[in-house]
Amino acid sequence: MTSITPQAVRHALLTRAEIAVFDLRDEHSFAQGHPLFAAQIPVDRIAIEAEYRLPRKDVAIVLYDNGEGLVASGKVAFQALGYTDVRVLEGGLQGWQDAGYELFQDVNSYSKAFGELVEHRRHTPSLSAEDVQTLIDEKADIAILDARRFDEYATMSIPTGTSVPGAELVLRASAVAPDPDTLIIVNCAGRTRSIIGTQSLVNAGLPNRVAALRNGTIGWTLAGNALDKGQQRRAPVVGDELVVDARTRTRDVAYRAGAKRIDADTLAALVADETRTLYRFDVRTPDEYAAGHLPGFISAPGGQLAQETDHSAPVRGARIVLADDIGPRADMTASWLGQMGWEVYILDGFEGPLEHGDPAGPPPRSREGRYKRPYEGTDNQAEAMQAYLDWEYGLVAQLARDGTHGFFVI
Repeated sequence: MTSITPQAVRHALLTRAEIAVFDLRDEHSFAQGHPLFAAQIPVDRIAIEAEYRLPRKDVAIVLYDNGEGLVASGKVAFQALGYTDVRVLEGGLQGWQDAGYELFQDVNSYSKAFGELVEHRRHTPSLSAEDVQTLIDEKADIAILDARRFDEYATMSIPTGTSVPGAELVLRASAVAPDPDTLIIVNCAGRTRSIIGTQSLVNAGLPNRVAALRNGTIGWTLAGNALDKGQQRRAPVVGDELVVDARTRTRDVAYRAGAKRIDADTLAALVADETRTLYRFDVRTPDEYAAGHLPGFISAPGGQLAQETDHSAPVRGARIVLADDIGPRADMTASWLGQMGWEVYILDGFEGPLEHGDPAGPPPRSREGRYKRPYEGTDNQAEAMQAYLDWEYGLVAQLARDGTHGFFVI
């Protein structure tokens, strides 16, 4: 089988050449250690997921396992779908280690590492669980905004919190907290979406004081505080005045992050360029997507896209175009992706015939072989939650040792 050395893979990552590195093991094994920009796909999911995750059939694909014998069948599966440049990582995962390169734990690792880098460089403000509980008890003038997906929020949430998924924060925060004297507290399950959400509001220049709930629901639980379950609070509908204000703020943030704005003609030219991989994502809510979306765009709500970029866009070095009928969600998502080293474009305008229907995509995976996230659900062991936090605290130093990330922080 055609092989590629770890050194050549690293060179491609450093020079921003297009490459998709796939770990063929199950998600639990993947989470124990993998290269920073590796994505995970089990062999039996290749035929189901590849067309969504790899739009260009001649993109460079690199496969590896850790001695389980998965690579040969993985290569056959990709080639059966018409992929023409499928290579095998020499030595597999052990070969990567033997070359002296870093292994990263958990899932969505480089998005999480980016979040830690943002906090490290910008000193993103945060409050402890104890401090936030005191503010709740005192009925202080605060608004707690939960930056996760709505289903995560409904499973467990900080008392008094409102669901405002990440890309919606700049657009909707002022609707939840119209008084600039209100303290806005952003939370997620762990750290990343709290940090990115808080820093997004800071970058956009909201007049309110803003802080992350330090360590999210993990920190809240470890502090002995109770979580609510089954809450349904959502941010209110945003009026035209707030939309215009949010658009002004977010366009400046996207510009500072290097995102480019394009029209429909430029989009058509990008689509026609068969030498580059192009991802087209609609970053609005799934309900908005179902009500009408541009042909060729996949639903990827902005906050989750920035959190799970390795899954949605496994081809490192590809181009990404974002669509949003009013703008702020695309602007903020582009600002995060741009800082993570992506060539990212924002489509101006939402014109032409629209398609309707629920978000398309592969059927969900079974729970077999799935990594149990220490921040997911309500039955996690304290030791696992603390170990997860300790791992996240070490990501900035590990990024420096790895040296391939290309991140910058505005």
